[in-house]
Amino acid sequence: MFYVNTRAIIERQFDDHIEIVIQNRVKPNEPLTIELPGGRIEPFESLTQALRREVKEETGLDISEIEGEELRIVTEGNHFEVECVKPFVAYQTIKGPVDSLGYYFRCKAKGELLETGDETSGIRWIKIRDLKELLEENPLQFSEIDRAGIQYYINETLV
Repeated sequence: MFYVNTRAIIERQFDDHIEIVIQNRVKPNEPLTIELPGGRIEPFESLTQALRREVKEETGLDISEIEGEELRIVTEGNHFEVECVKPFVAYQTIKGPVDSLGYYFRCKAKGELLETGDETSGIRWIKIRDLKELLEENPLQFSEIDRAGIQYYINETLV
């Protein structure tokens, strides 16, 4: 199997710092890990539609803005409709039990966080500096998929 995922880096300005949403993944027979909201796209679902759906299911938030979405282009032909969007960054698993490819999008959202969402708990806002400390303290507490994406985001943001 090959999976395609969409992941959200939901940002907000709070006082004098930027915060993002993280959550705990809660799945039977899997260890509790920290991750970003997001998940698999469904057949013929666009990346941005999947991002909005997954964020709503997991956090209760409604995405109000996706960085770069204004550049989105959709073309239609006899057999295909194709969407082109600009993600923040992409990832691919290059070893492991699951072959997947995913796209991280920086976005803003409205609403109130759920206490628990679809296979999620501990949904919360965290300062980027606190996230960096958490990652340095114990990288293995983060989802194997999101660890690199979070590190990439931190490197880009805390320059």
